[in-house]
Amino acid sequence: MTRRLLFLLAVALALASAWPVAAQTEVDLALVLAVDVSGSVNEARFELQRRGYADAFRNPRVVQAIGAGARRSIAVAMVQWTGPTLHVVVVDWMLVHDQASASALADRIEAAPRALFGGGTSVSGAIDFAAELIEESPFHAERRTIDVSGDGANNRGRPADLARDEAVRAGIVINGLPILTLEPDLDAYYRDNVIGGPGAFVIAVSTYEAFAEAIVNKLVTEIALR
Repeated sequence: MTRRLLFLLAVALALASAWPVAAQTEVDLALVLAVDVSGSVNEARFELQRRGYADAFRNPRVVQAIGAGARRSIAVAMVQWTGPTLHVVVVDWMLVHDQASASALADRIEAAPRALFGGGTSVSGAIDFAAELIEESPFHAERRTIDVSGDGANNRGRPADLARDEAVRAGIVINGLPILTLEPDLDAYYRDNVIGGPGAFVIAVSTYEAFAEAIVNKLVTEIALR
């Protein structure tokens, strides 16, 4: 090997040591909470959703479920969505591994303002955006899940089942929390067009007031899946 090649090799090794690749944090679950803020969601309904998610992460049942996993931790992000290209990350990825970190996430959710108003209901857009967010997550998760909550069927963008199928092929599970206030059969629509992947499920909510309890049940169920 020539001196020049030896010199270049030494430079390459030095650069590699100067710019180490950071290892991703291992978690049991990477979870995106995709929250509908379309025109049908008035301020009172938005507040019920926001408080419901915040209260859920303060619930001991949810914290216990997180602690029962192999890595005793999950990563969570929250997105507000409406139309096909209208999405805002209101809580970026956070590591949740104990009561304190769960409470910190709850505080972030509670403090997140409504970022979107109207624009249609694009469930497909929400899935596409959430799937991209998961792919870019700084965490490495054994399981990757999108939670879609909303009170209407897809009426903008490509069909929801196409987005669902693409996400499932990428190894992402989609669960649904349809709110039946405006569309009594929305749970059936979610089963046929929105949820997908191993163990995917729907928890239907008959009223916005029942949202908080439904969120706790949903989170415990999906966190506990092994």
